[in-house]
Amino acid sequence: MTAVRLIVGLGNPGAEYQDTRHNAGFWFVDRVAQTGSATFRHESRFHGEVARALLAGQGLWLLKPSTYMNDSGRAVAAMAHFYRVAPEQILVVHDELDLPPGGVKLKKGGGAAGHNGLKDLLLALGSPDFWRLRVGIGHPGQRHQVVDYVLHRPAKTEQEAIDVALERALEVLPLLLKGQAEAAMMNLHTPPKTGGLITKD
Repeated sequence: MTAVRLIVGLGNPGAEYQDTRHNAGFWFVDRVAQTGSATFRHESRFHGEVARALLAGQGLWLLKPSTYMNDSGRAVAAMAHFYRVAPEQILVVHDELDLPPGGVKLKKGGGAAGHNGLKDLLLALGSPDFWRLRVGIGHPGQRHQVVDYVLHRPAKTEQEAIDVALERALEVLPLLLKGQAEAAMMNLHTPPKTGGLITKD
């Protein structure tokens, strides 16, 4: 597998949105930046906040689009084209209604499943072959409640579950950066009871 070179967190810019469910992608990328001793700076040519991190000996770019969720593709495409990053070298982290808080899944390719950020990204990149880290936020139960739901903060217990999921994802990220996608998915989806990561030589 080709190693990931760019991690994109999807969300909405601004203090009023920073703690809302729709910003789960931003939360993860912030954790990666902290772990990799990276600092975000605004880059107008990439329409977002950009950082360069070093994690597990691998250098990678981090991006938080400042374009709002529905226009995320513009920022991702600009950065990917500039640095010649192929879709399969991109990991997009986003909130997922179809997983409960605390659920987290890694997959490559697929459709948008109604997620407006992914819809725009698919159009901008012209390919579905990027990686997705789906961070569960749960579903309000009714379709008409979704917009209000994702733009509000999780309950305390939900936030705690999401935080645990983000930490689990962060633990397996070095495997993905080394091109060991199968091992990363195995650890994330079925974490070993005894602890410790399963590695693949």
